[in-house]
Amino acid sequence: MSYRLIAVDMDGTLLDDSKKITPRTAEAVRRASAEGVTVCLSTGRPLCGVRRYLDELALDTPVITCNGALIADASSGEVLFSRCVEPQDARAVWIYGQAFDTTICVWVRDRLYVNRIDERTEDYKKISGVEPEIIADFEALIREGISKLLWYDTPENITVFREKLDTELNGGVSYLTSNPAFLEFFDSRVSKAKAMEFLGAHIGIAREEMIAVGDGENDLSMLEYAGLGVAMGNASEAVKSRCGHVTASNNDDGVAKVIERFCLGSRSD
Repeated sequence: MSYRLIAVDMDGTLLDDSKKITPRTAEAVRRASAEGVTVCLSTGRPLCGVRRYLDELALDTPVITCNGALIADASSGEVLFSRCVEPQDARAVWIYGQAFDTTICVWVRDRLYVNRIDERTEDYKKISGVEPEIIADFEALIREGISKLLWYDTPENITVFREKLDTELNGGVSYLTSNPAFLEFFDSRVSKAKAMEFLGAHIGIAREEMIAVGDGENDLSMLEYAGLGVAMGNASEAVKSRCGHVTASNNDDGVAKVIERFCLGSRSD
């Protein structure tokens, strides 16, 4: 099979634990891109949290952000697809988050809003690279359009919150973990898989010609959609069991090994 597109998650996949792209991985991405393979970053991050990596890799391909809620052209920033959380669903997530007394982060395109400034929002600021603003009027954010909401808490609390939400929220919003301490909420009609389907139609690439690489629960939809789903070595056993191939970890050039083997024809792993 000749693969023409590879969708790559970022945190825990493209990036090592220090949030950097290793030289071998960067070189593999550039080589694949030069040979005509569409390398697409597919992440829960907003576009602003991806730009410096796009520049580093010299990518001008579309990028999937906010777990598929927003797809943009990397070079121009043109929004190709966008779907915000419906107002009633955003309100429900906001109300439950306040009731659980958790840290709430809200993305409106590339702007970050939070319900309070604490250690978690300071940490999330470092991850996102965006200065958070305190939410003064949540309804105003709804009117602008919320791409996603995120709760940041202890992994133990996140597990408890999920169990409670399973019986409380309706089907209009999806919630998944991208990190044991993050519970992310977005419109149930979007996913990384649906974003790949959109891009396939947009670019003219069949799903059988696609590879998806990831490590987390929020990657499962695209891992199962692509012609070849690849789990990182640092992924959970639940993720690995649903993929056709397992590569090395994010600290051991796992993405580079996938590209070298399946896109560049070098069986390096």
